[in-house]
Amino acid sequence: MESKGNQTFGQMNTMIIKGGTVLTGGAEFQADVVVRGGRIVYVGPDGESWTQNDNQSHSLPAEIIDAAGKYVSPGFIDLHAHGGDGADFGDGTAEAFRKVLAFHGSHGTTLLYPTSMTGSLDSLHKSIETYKQVKSLGADGAAMGGWHMEGPYFSASKRGAQDPRYLKNPDPEEYMDIMRRTDGQVARWSLAPELPGAHDMARALKARGVLMAYGHTDASFEECEDAFNAGFTHMTHFFSGMSTVSRNGIYRRAGAVEYGYYNDDVTVELIGDGIHVPASMLKMTYKIKGADNIALVTDSIRAAGLPDGEYELGEGGLRIRVAEGMATLADSQTLAGSVATMDLVVRTVWRLTGLPLAQIVKSATETPARIMGVDGSKGSLREGFDADIVIFDNDVNVSEVIVGGKLIC
Repeated sequence: MESKGNQTFGQMNTMIIKGGTVLTGGAEFQADVVVRGGRIVYVGPDGESWTQNDNQSHSLPAEIIDAAGKYVSPGFIDLHAHGGDGADFGDGTAEAFRKVLAFHGSHGTTLLYPTSMTGSLDSLHKSIETYKQVKSLGADGAAMGGWHMEGPYFSASKRGAQDPRYLKNPDPEEYMDIMRRTDGQVARWSLAPELPGAHDMARALKARGVLMAYGHTDASFEECEDAFNAGFTHMTHFFSGMSTVSRNGIYRRAGAVEYGYYNDDVTVELIGDGIHVPASMLKMTYKIKGADNIALVTDSIRAAGLPDGEYELGEGGLRIRVAEGMATLADSQTLAGSVATMDLVVRTVWRLTGLPLAQIVKSATETPARIMGVDGSKGSLREGFDADIVIFDNDVNVSEVIVGGKLIC
């Protein structure tokens, strides 16, 4: 999609998105959306008449975006993304950060949570410093939410594509130092709750506003229950890198997947590329958990947006192979993140489940906003909310993206 050069509709200039089908709050209806000063000021019929009668309207003529025959949705919110367009947040450079944000922004993501991988502390510290720098200065494309720490406190048996050299148990001195280095901007932390010290970590960080998530875990159902009582409330890439029903002798053992289904107060995220989670499991998860408790994510890596071929994952030189939309470690069939974007995720999950599009969009907008505690200003098309908006056609091909009232493409 062609960039519009981060076109700003001035502080009090007005933008009217006219004639589209609005998708918000799990509902679908015809309405115009009026934007001013970076916020949504009106959702309803005939935005032009409303603007003419509004005594706060600027004297300049309103900019009109014709959305007839298209959907108008809150901007997509991706809680779990590592990279794209050849760059990775782990590269630790401002150029890489801006490249990833611009790439995902062009596919409808307006808020993204940069995600680390298990690696060296020196590399992590470099990425954190760059994150703070880019966030303070701003960048074209998707805005950044808080930092997502994925690891390094994982089960070795469920590590997936995480580098085994850096796996360890939670270390209070280490994780509190990371909190200090980010100026408290860690928004979520994914770890295996069965590891020694994981519960103490959860209690300490939850008190500081961090979302504690089960991830790359071999925990039993009972261990997941204990972890929930310690502060774990979300499941990172549900099914992937996660224990499920197994046998212990003649007895069956329920795992983290079963606990995720059981506990109505635990939310889950699904990599919606159609590869990590097949149609049958998507349907089952929506049936049991519902769109209110499912966040769709990409788990995208640097190869997203690039041709099939071999690429590097993380700092350790792990080689991955991308073929026909699937990323695996080059020497095995282990999935290694995805090459998805949020528009592809919404399109794929919609087609595979057959559910109403409004419900799928809810899992890409309102639900992740609520999970991260930003649903007072993001994730919905409501008056007073940030003007983060994506416009797309009947095949979820994105035509316009607006971030904070700025038309970015």
